[in-house]
Amino acid sequence: MPLKRRGALQLVQREVDEVKRQVDSLEKNVKSQNGSKEEAFHRCHELQVSAEKTLKALQKLTKADELAPVGNYDQRKLEEERRLQNILERLVTLSLELHHQAPATQADNVSKENDDNSSDDDNDDDFEEDLDSDDADGSTSEKPPSQSAPQIYTVLSDFKAEQEGDLSVQRGEVLKIIKKTPDGWWLAQDTKGNRGVVPKTFLKIGSGINDEHEEDANEEEEEEDDDDDDDDDEDDDEEEDEIQQSEQEEEEDEDQTDDGNKSKASNWSTVRKALTKIDTTDVLSAMGAIPSGFRPSTLSKLLAEEGERYRGSHYIQPELSQSQLSFKDLFLDPDTGRVRARQVRNSVCFNLWSCKMIPTPGVGVQVLSRHIRMCAFDGTEVLSNIHTVRASYTSKSPKTWSFSPRMTSILPTILDGDCFLRCNSLSPNIGILFELGVTFLRNSTGERGDLSCGWAFLKLTDDSGNPLPNRTYELPINGGTPYEKDVMLEAPVSRRSPGGVFQQMLQVRRLPKLIVKLKLISRRTRMQLSLLPDTLLHCLSCVHLLVLHRQLLADTLLMDRPTMQNAELICSPILSTFPVLLDQTDLLDALRSAWLEAETNMSRAQKRDLSYLKQEFSKVYTSSVYFLLHSPSLPSYRWADPPSEEHRARVIYTTLEALKNYQQTTGKSGAPGVFFDSSHSHLAFDVQELTFDLLSATR
Repeated sequence: MPLKRRGALQLVQREVDEVKRQVDSLEKNVKSQNGSKEEAFHRCHELQVSAEKTLKALQKLTKADELAPVGNYDQRKLEEERRLQNILERLVTLSLELHHQAPATQADNVSKENDDNSSDDDNDDDFEEDLDSDDADGSTSEKPPSQSAPQIYTVLSDFKAEQEGDLSVQRGEVLKIIKKTPDGWWLAQDTKGNRGVVPKTFLKIGSGINDEHEEDANEEEEEEDDDDDDDDDEDDDEEEDEIQQSEQEEEEDEDQTDDGNKSKASNWSTVRKALTKIDTTDVLSAMGAIPSGFRPSTLSKLLAEEGERYRGSHYIQPELSQSQLSFKDLFLDPDTGRVRARQVRNSVCFNLWSCKMIPTPGVGVQVLSRHIRMCAFDGTEVLSNIHTVRASYTSKSPKTWSFSPRMTSILPTILDGDCFLRCNSLSPNIGILFELGVTFLRNSTGERGDLSCGWAFLKLTDDSGNPLPNRTYELPINGGTPYEKDVMLEAPVSRRSPGGVFQQMLQVRRLPKLIVKLKLISRRTRMQLSLLPDTLLHCLSCVHLLVLHRQLLADTLLMDRPTMQNAELICSPILSTFPVLLDQTDLLDALRSAWLEAETNMSRAQKRDLSYLKQEFSKVYTSSVYFLLHSPSLPSYRWADPPSEEHRARVIYTTLEALKNYQQTTGKSGAPGVFFDSSHSHLAFDVQELTFDLLSATR
């Protein structure tokens, strides 16, 4: 009977077990002092190289490399990586113990030189000269040549300590690495004996950067020589002139280095700029905490930098016409007194279904929120507000995101994937941009940030300019930013070339994608959408609230004002505070819940009476959301902060229940008398919160 073939992960596990057995044996020999220290150090270095080689091979493995399905593959692979990292830490500690005397004497000599000399620059130069002399006399030294490889590193760019425990270093400074950790922050010691952690992306192995520049210069000369050999038509005189010019450039670079302590290679300035502009995403990507295709979130940056321009609270305000004397998108029907319906060029309703095969961040970050930010986009410019929908996530399927989960009560707006888009743009390339993102918390530093997990684009028209049919679309997820093309989220899952149709089908199924469905809407919903602003992207479940706000806005601006040229402050707490609800979705859900309860007690005739609806809406708004906005116990809104969100949810629920009981006991429904009750405390009122400023609110 033939022996059973083992999978790639099982073979790596056997290699890890063998390396661990040899490390245990080496530690026992060192403790019992069997053999020389040089042999033990040489053996330690060999095991370290073997462990690093096995770790690289393990990181390249995927499920496609297995001969048969393996249960809990990702967990088993992660356990083996942790075992190898533990083995590497043990080997580094053992190598430092074996050669503790030689580095200690060097550090003592350096510290003495630092005390004798007056300037820090001279101390660094002496330390580098000592290291160069030690490297030159490597044949007579007792220390093996391979000792400097795992210990001595050079700083590539300045790093300033951000918190306690960090080590501030400067470019060109030589450090001794004491301990390497998987999170990318290494414990190092400088020439003065100071210790602290330094990011590994700022370090280069070796005692200086001259060797790297010389190698780069040699490679450039070899490439130039190869190009010259290939160009048979060039003259010898031109070649000599180019060589002389290159020599002059090298001499000028050396003169600049001697005078200004600048870089010795002509391309170092570009490299230095890239290194000094390293952000958190580059560090996390180098650590392997996030896939290579992740980028800083483009839409989150627009929301943070542009302020109100890309928020829904800005787009629900009326837009002035070109003459600045009337409104462009707000009109009243003189016969019915209702807002006049307006048709736009692009009006669609869609449903976010799911996201599949989305890469997961590594262990170095904690994910606070998985979400999709959406907006109207024409390839170069954002044409609407940016709306966010949070995705549901389960640990059983970490690469799948879902939306609109089933709930017993009303579905929160932040989780509702049923959305609409109204846009009146003339661009032929208009569509919906979907940016998949995560809000993360870095474990080592506690830093928060927003990353883009990729983006997808759904063009609303076909090549002929006709609207897309209502059906389900599978959109491919691209890496990078919406302005970059052909960027993958992560490396291909397998290096094997797809040899057959079945392999190609499997490869396509592994690609990340977003499933979106364009759907039909009822006649009533279509009529409600026509009453909204010309440009808006929001949740379908809030359309009726937006319509009521639009009606109150039209009554106040088009009917109650004495003249159209009157721009005085308008006393309307609802109009002044309602836009805040679109930025704080939990308060918008509270208003939906309170209004739904009020609608259940209305008759059909009352629901058709517009004046009665406006009156009841004002009462419900005042006795629910407006009171919550002035509640001293409600914390400020903060995105993707679980403790703050839970606290706000408890405060909103208890406050609404208390107001409901107050209305039942007193018999007052929605009256502002709740603010005068001694049992309910509230913040002091501000005149700006009670008035609607037409000049500052209009677009």
